[in-house]
Amino acid sequence: MINILEVNETNKMIEQEKLDVRTITLGISLLDCCDADLDALNRNIYEKITGLARDLVSTGREIELDYGIPIVNKRIAVTPIALVGGRACRSPADFVTIAETLDRAARDTGVNFLGGYSAIVSKGMTPNEEALIRSIPAALAATDRVCSSVNVGSTKTGINMDAVKLMGEIVRETAEATKERNSIGCAKLVVFCNAPDDNPFMAGAFHGVSEADAVVNVGVSGPGVIKHALEGVRGENFEVLCETVKRTAFKVTRAGQLVAQEASERLGIPFGIVDLSLAPTPSVGDSVAGILEEMGLESVGAPGTTAALALLNDQVKKGGIMASSFVGGLSGAFIPVSEDQGMIDAVNRGALTIEKLEAMTCVCSVGLDMIAIPGDTPASTIAGIIADEAAIGMINNKTTAVRLIPVIGKDVGDTVEFGGLLGHAPVQRVNGFCCADFINRGGRIPAPIHSFKN
Repeated sequence: MINILEVNETNKMIEQEKLDVRTITLGISLLDCCDADLDALNRNIYEKITGLARDLVSTGREIELDYGIPIVNKRIAVTPIALVGGRACRSPADFVTIAETLDRAARDTGVNFLGGYSAIVSKGMTPNEEALIRSIPAALAATDRVCSSVNVGSTKTGINMDAVKLMGEIVRETAEATKERNSIGCAKLVVFCNAPDDNPFMAGAFHGVSEADAVVNVGVSGPGVIKHALEGVRGENFEVLCETVKRTAFKVTRAGQLVAQEASERLGIPFGIVDLSLAPTPSVGDSVAGILEEMGLESVGAPGTTAALALLNDQVKKGGIMASSFVGGLSGAFIPVSEDQGMIDAVNRGALTIEKLEAMTCVCSVGLDMIAIPGDTPASTIAGIIADEAAIGMINNKTTAVRLIPVIGKDVGDTVEFGGLLGHAPVQRVNGFCCADFINRGGRIPAPIHSFKN
């Protein structure tokens, strides 16, 4: 039971330290919408989403008013559309009509993003899954609120290198298709290894097939709260540092638990999970980089950065897991460059490179996130970066992801504005040596030996 003392403490964190609930995400299964007729399928999808989510935004606003907890986003995640559209869609163009239906449903329910225009192809691709993937550039160019993700590998299955190669091409095509808006389509496209079924954060959210018909998932964030707590233990040893992060993460997660319980009860939809992920915003004081620098780094990217991030990620998980009955999703620390002013500053001062960010992804919650790269970066190079991240995830049995934005017409040193929570980013240098012959081999990289648990 959450008591009034916890509520009062939470209000202090909101007012002074930028605590917020980053998202209430309603997960919706569309499996019962399947139909061989494309028009009927689109109608079923629209009716189910708008029926279940009609009160989502208003309920979120009511909870904000009742408890004083900011709820930044109200979102929807649906069953991977490659599965839902399998019977009706015969071409990429058919899948685009579903994307347009999803966008209309998102607009009419008032949510800012809808995730699940997705395919799970970690071992192989069906013709329908390939058709959906090839439709992604057109789908993201034709919509405003739809987010797309593709899972290309897992610890259990290995890495589907055919899918990795294709996604390198798709990222490039998406950048071209949305080049008039700084290639913004790529900001709504993420490539995963070991994607979780219950992630409430965009652009990678989808409603896994193992989930119930509908669930309420909540993502809570509080980098500013953690940093504020660490300011009080400057110079203390690592035991004190870890305990401070852990205790603070517990308090932050309790706020998410409160919101999740209230949203579940008011919507009449089961509670799924709380995802405690330290997700930064471009606002000053709401930075994961700021936490790492408060630990004693002159700048993010300095020697010791990976160790500091590993400590942070682990203690956040340990604190969060005790604060909620069901912790899930990603739960840890995000390092999106364009959404974190401290990361942007580190890139601009020459302290933080893509190679260092890749090392950091070995210990953070996700991967290479919201990184702007030159618009002429070859598809094979993008695929190589995806393969590297997928290998980190596969070998370490963790989620990794890539959200790269090759900004057409931009080069190293330019700055790109994406707006809102997506922020802005300096265009970063990419290793110029070629990996095309490696990527073009085709086939699969087998699962690691430690994947055999039975």
